[in-house]
Amino acid sequence: MEGRKNTTKPADMKTNPKVDFYFNKAKKWQEELLLLRAIALDCWLTEELKWGVPCYTLNNNNIVLIHDFKEYCAFLFFKGVLLNDTAGILIQQTKNVQSARQARFTNALEIVELKSILKTYMYEAIEVEKAGLKVDLKKTTEYTVPDEFQHKLDHIPDLKAAFEALTPGRQRAYLLHFAAPKQAKTREARVEKFMPQILNGKGLND
Repeated sequence: MEGRKNTTKPADMKTNPKVDFYFNKAKKWQEELLLLRAIALDCWLTEELKWGVPCYTLNNNNIVLIHDFKEYCAFLFFKGVLLNDTAGILIQQTKNVQSARQARFTNALEIVELKSILKTYMYEAIEVEKAGLKVDLKKTTEYTVPDEFQHKLDHIPDLKAAFEALTPGRQRAYLLHFAAPKQAKTREARVEKFMPQILNGKGLND
């Protein structure tokens, strides 16, 4: 592509000055990120800054965000699992991600070629939100509680009460984190490390 004059947004699209820094600081993926920004704005979504990245919303509900990694940049559709992925471009980041799906890119040409498809996905995501559709998430009670953590819960009433007082999302994050290591010694070390944080009512990443 010749230069980057075609990657900037039209003047009538409502950009958010608080988000500009994200695109200005980008080095490896700047052209690609600006293309993704233009597509999102062309769908008349509200541009916000959430979690340090551009997030596009409809009536304060998250539709899609833009983020970049070393190997790729991406659109992340918050309820991507509910979309009809006719082009087969949506990716589940990890097995534990239930709702969101990524569309990944490694060059600007990919985005240009998929522009109409991406806008179709965007409009479908908007309709999903307007219809109030919800993702049927796995309940916290369906997650495995590692033996090392269960032992602590059984013998420390304050820990059990503090854990049960956490939001379901924070509970799930802990259970996944504690269960991940293959060795019991490592699982036990993780439980010990985060017990004070649980007792203080904080989540894994708080």
